[in-house]
Amino acid sequence: MTKLNNETLIGYLKQAFESDVNGVEEPFGLLSITTSKEKILEVLAFLKTNKDLQFIYLTDITAVHYPEQALSIAVVYHVHSLVHNVRIRIKVFLDGTKPEIPSATSLWNGANWMERETYDFFGVIFQGHPDLRRILNVDEMEVFPMRKEYPLEDPNRVDKKDFFFGR
Repeated sequence: MTKLNNETLIGYLKQAFESDVNGVEEPFGLLSITTSKEKILEVLAFLKTNKDLQFIYLTDITAVHYPEQALSIAVVYHVHSLVHNVRIRIKVFLDGTKPEIPSATSLWNGANWMERETYDFFGVIFQGHPDLRRILNVDEMEVFPMRKEYPLEDPNRVDKKDFFFGR
């Protein structure tokens, strides 16, 4: 096999998934793609099990909150092919009112803790997860602290008034 690079990897993905893989970008050389929550497990399984690709290392699962967008939660997967020293980022955009996505624990046991952390901070429900509960915040917490659903500053703080800064 020839050296695996972003162009070759895009070719493999387009051949296997056609229109289910879109939003192809290469910020700072890191290949980033977008897919749907219905296809995410197929894409991850393809990357992991394809003998030419061998993306066997799940680096991270996290999320990003975009409050202005209709699909406001992006679940982000980082996977690494240690054999070829190539990384890829896979994004799935979800509805922020009920963000649900299938769990990747069937592919990687290490996804367990990463998905629990993502649930704890962003409220993403990973369907089929063996033990989805808070991992870092207190169990009684009713909000998800990494969502941007609060004012940036407390309007009642007096030390932030303009007259203290000569304005």
